[in-house]
Amino acid sequence: MVEVFRTNVKARRHARRLVAQIHQNFQGYRANFDLEDCDQILRVESPEERIQPGSLIQLLQEAGFQAEVLPDDF
Repeated sequence: MVEVFRTNVKARRHARRLVAQIHQNFQGYRANFDLEDCDQILRVESPEERIQPGSLIQLLQEAGFQAEVLPDDF
């Protein structure tokens, strides 16, 4: 399962901190940011369980950032 989010995270140090928090709070999730993308993408993978977008968005909001799920345009 993969979920992709548009964020307002701009700094690498914030991205690193958020990835560490995601990995700590969501066992089995693999997260990374693409800050070069115009949407400052957060990509989250989970091989075993369904991703909880609401919980991830809340985690980012509590850290002072915004995130929204990018829709699949296939």
